[in-house]
Amino acid sequence: MNKDINTNHTFAICAYKESPYLEECIQSLINQTVKSDILIATATPSKYIDDIAAKYNLKVYVNHGEHGITQDWNFAYSKAETDYVTIAHQDDKYNPSYVENLMAYTKNAKKPLIFFTDYAEIRDGKMVESNKLLRIKRIMLFILRPKSMWGSRFARRRVLSMGSPICCPSITYYKPNLMEPVFLNGFRSNEDWEAEERISQLDGEFIFCNKILTYHRIHEDSETSKIIHDSKRSEEDYAMYRKFWPSGIARILTKLYSSSEKSNNIK
Repeated sequence: MNKDINTNHTFAICAYKESPYLEECIQSLINQTVKSDILIATATPSKYIDDIAAKYNLKVYVNHGEHGITQDWNFAYSKAETDYVTIAHQDDKYNPSYVENLMAYTKNAKKPLIFFTDYAEIRDGKMVESNKLLRIKRIMLFILRPKSMWGSRFARRRVLSMGSPICCPSITYYKPNLMEPVFLNGFRSNEDWEAEERISQLDGEFIFCNKILTYHRIHEDSETSKIIHDSKRSEEDYAMYRKFWPSGIARILTKLYSSSEKSNNIK
């Protein structure tokens, strides 16, 4: 049986065009053991989105302003009236205990910034809990497992200095302790890493739940897969590494990171 509604958390779903996975995403949010508010935000309004929203009695907010990944994410984020906000990606799914763990892990936090979890991939409809990329990311995040490390600015910046091992859709943001806007325009592939880097400089906690509670779908039509084939990806990787390293080291890390991210290719 589902527990009482938690009115302090919102899943803000970013819907784009006509994703065949949108309804599956919504169902995973409705089936949480602890209920949250759920809304849909879109810059591409359609009967398809409206019909699915109506089926589950969800409100749809249409972004009539500037469009783009960061603009759409900021728009969805702004529509949540709760302190905790998870920007849910329409193709992904969440374990039924995601919100339950969010509440349990953040309950005694002194100053939460973000909460995030381990994750698995969905490839060709099958759950993949371990592969080379996932193993590397888990090794990178190992230092953040102990609660004693959540408030360490040094630890989280060292983690982010090698790339972003944090699964973007697994992140819940605690609005009262964060800057606005959370996402800056100009990044198309590393908008989450760039936001994490700025958040990492704040006083507060990166709360890591070492459980697979988020399922990230990898498919050819996903924005991640498209961006990997875009030369701008390497430019953004280099720009991010320069926030931590001298230019020579940043160039080397950019090449290594580009190679590792090719595992997002479904082929």
